[in-house]
Amino acid sequence: MKGTLAQVRTYERSVQLLMVNQFTINLGFYMLMPYLAAHLSGTLGLAGWVVGLVLGVRNFSQQGMFLVGGTLADRFGYKPLIIAGCVLRTVGFATLGLVDSLAALIAASAATGLAGALFNPAVRAYLAADAGERRVEAFALFNIFYQAGILLGPLVGMVLTGVDFRITCLVAAGIFAVLSVVQIRALPTRHADDAKGEENQDRDGVLTQWRGILANRPFLLFSAAMIGSYVLSFQVYLALPLEVRRVGGDGEFGTAAVAVLFAVSGLSTIVGQTRVTAWCKARYEPGQALARGLAVMGLAFVPLLSATALPVPGSGAGLWLMAAVPPTLAALLLAVGTMIAYPFEMDTIVRLSGDRLVATHYGLYNTICGIGITLGNLLTGVALDAAREAGMPALPWICLCLLGFACATALYGLHRTGRLAAPAAVPQPVTV
Repeated sequence: MKGTLAQVRTYERSVQLLMVNQFTINLGFYMLMPYLAAHLSGTLGLAGWVVGLVLGVRNFSQQGMFLVGGTLADRFGYKPLIIAGCVLRTVGFATLGLVDSLAALIAASAATGLAGALFNPAVRAYLAADAGERRVEAFALFNIFYQAGILLGPLVGMVLTGVDFRITCLVAAGIFAVLSVVQIRALPTRHADDAKGEENQDRDGVLTQWRGILANRPFLLFSAAMIGSYVLSFQVYLALPLEVRRVGGDGEFGTAAVAVLFAVSGLSTIVGQTRVTAWCKARYEPGQALARGLAVMGLAFVPLLSATALPVPGSGAGLWLMAAVPPTLAALLLAVGTMIAYPFEMDTIVRLSGDRLVATHYGLYNTICGIGITLGNLLTGVALDAAREAGMPALPWICLCLLGFACATALYGLHRTGRLAAPAAVPQPVTV
């Protein structure tokens, strides 16, 4: 960890602050969100469909507004959007803890989602701009802080929620309030055109900019190919916990085994991300690293597939091993695949944008992948149900393996055809 911090200190203050910010953002978010459904259904006694509506509004408002958030960041600067997102999430989290009417809960949920849509593209575009030629390594470090927040947040939230969920909401809101003040005071102003000293690109209309991005065929193909990485990595929250409980039951062992999944995923990234990135950068071109990362993510489900060929013990240590070991290996391999791909993925978005309207490209990319995650999880759920009804436990793991290999093949094809290279510069008219 000392080496990681030493590496962080070699970057500009703005990059250091963005990494700490992302840790804090995830800390505040994940200390609250895993326990929100239980609060809504238990403490407030809301019906299941209402709970689903409140949570769905948050996801929809975030995924649906990423493009708008990125566009605003490119037009008005990265810092204002980061601050606006933090302030909005402060209000949203405080409201979730203080109200019980459905309308107020929906509004608060929408605010927390919109907040993410505002600051996420801006943070990534800002980091890419200030990291310059070292942005692959910067995104590797960024992922460590990102995962550390995910790992610590639920632990803090569990302690606070044990006292009162409202305290969890207010503490999370307080974290974002402090973060807002820190951004205002310490984060340097950065606009999309600052790095290159170009004239402001606001003279182009929003629709013109969007049409230009939608005409960027390599970027769209890359975005579609990368959907698989998000669907596969999300199975740490969906298919793997369900498999643990299918085999091991819903008791204390199942809860502990699921916690181990999350711990393995987060800790492996914190420990290994910079080493994996350095190793891959020394040996592979970005497209090759991306394809290998997706291939490893596809291989992550082979332990689960292999386990379906073995009889499930009735009880004892054999049952525990069968329930815990294959999903844990899968979580570890998913983390390794993500470590390989993520820094090169973020870098590739910048290259395919031609270093222009970077935040808008990040916004559209997040929206495309968000839609893909929703559809992918729906199909994964269908496969899990079909496997249970047909007595074919291998079915979902075969599908997920094939998805990883298909996306890896697509990325390798894009790399071989040169579509992951930076686009040629467009000649600009000379003014006299």
